Amino acid sequence: MGHSHNHSSDGKLGFAVFINVLLTIAQVVGGVMSGSLSLIADALHNLSDAGAIVIAILARRIANKSANKTMTYGYKRAEIIGALINSTSLILVGLYLIFEATGKYFNPTPINGWIVFWVAGIALIIDIATALLTYSAGAKNNMNIRAAFIHNVSDALASLVVIIASLLIINFQLYIFDVIATIAISVYVIYHGGILLKKCILIIMQAVPETISVEDVQTSLETIEGVHSAKHIHIWQLDDEKIFMEAHVVLSNENHEEIKAKARFILENSFKISHSTIETKSMR
Repeated sequence: MGHSHNHSSDGKLGFAVFINVLLTIAQVVGGVMSGSLSLIADALHNLSDAGAIVIAILARRIANKSANKTMTYGYKRAEIIGALINSTSLILVGLYLIFEATGKYFNPTPINGWIVFWVAGIALIIDIATALLTYSAGAKNNMNIRAAFIHNVSDALASLVVIIASLLIINFQLYIFDVIATIAISVYVIYHGGILLKKCILIIMQAVPETISVEDVQTSLETIEGVHSAKHIHIWQLDDEKIFMEAHVVLSNENHEEIKAKARFILENSFKISHSTIETKSMR
């Protein structure tokens, strides 16, 4: 069932790649013809969208491979690496566009606002359609697909900003708004890329998930009857779903297996920790 769902969503994502590449070509042509940097900025962002979706598809396919003697945890972290690449590319694209916009500010050129308006309008429709495709392909429950979805949503907002800039250019010849639009798009892209990048790095560095407190876990374990103390607690995520824990528990009685069962029940139900290794020893 999971594989057939993934196959179906990969089809949606593949179609999203196709229309994003076509849109990128149209925007580059439109940007060159009109003299608009913000349209070319939007085109580069669209191209990074297509790349993000390709990485998302490849990462998910790798992640679905079974565990083996070398990769005992399986390949689930491939999706985190995919999200890491996507978020890094978002930041790099954003920084490049700010650099280009700064150059355009000091060397302004006339812009054909109507070309910008129509191309950006078509881009907005396609961006919304692509965002819906990536969302329905699993963005809600998957960090890797969510990275691609954020690419698309930010691109839809970018197209909207370009449309507003084009209207100001058409009506008031305010070419400076092309530069402002480019920088606004870039800052938004860098901000979201930074948030995703931080999450990916924390998972790869085996940080405690932000939804869990080690102190709370320790307190919960030590409230179990027969537990004297819980020490050396390590909690980490394998991917954006599975949480693991290991701990050393000192017991005041000999009911080791019973106490372990109670501990696992608390960890699963209170902290969503589905995989735990608990080493126990009795007090001497």
